Amino acid sequence: MRKFILLAILFIASIANAQIDKIVGRWTTIDDKENIQVSIVNIYRSTDGKYYGQIEKILVKGEENKICTECEGALHNKPVVGMVIVNNMEWRDGKLQGGTILDPDNGKTYYAKMWLDTQTGKLVLRGSLDKRGILGRNQEWIRYTGK
Repeated sequence: MRKFILLAILFIASIANAQIDKIVGRWTTIDDKENIQVSIVNIYRSTDGKYYGQIEKILVKGEENKICTECEGALHNKPVVGMVIVNNMEWRDGKLQGGTILDPDNGKTYYAKMWLDTQTGKLVLRGSLDKRGILGRNQEWIRYTGK
């Protein structure tokens, strides 16, 4: 019986690891109002065991050197490229959650959850005003396939 339980735990852990491995990497963000590709964000695991997302490139012509004028504190008037916008996410219940996401367009920080839609292969991001995610909206990112 103990062997069966151990095998079941290992199987479940391997499924969870496979899912997070599919989330880590580069994603193309999509503006859901204009339906255009906006940026490339790299989702990675840090040495603290949490997950973060850093903007690697802006894809909108003329905005490649955009500055975050609306951001507050240390990020005020800093370049958007290189900015870590996804912070302190933890892998729980098949999702990255418990962290925040910064919108460099308006300088606001929102509670965030992320998960992989296994049917479409898209990364679903839920940004919200509340921790439970009730007051918010979803955005879908697509896997970046370029170099």
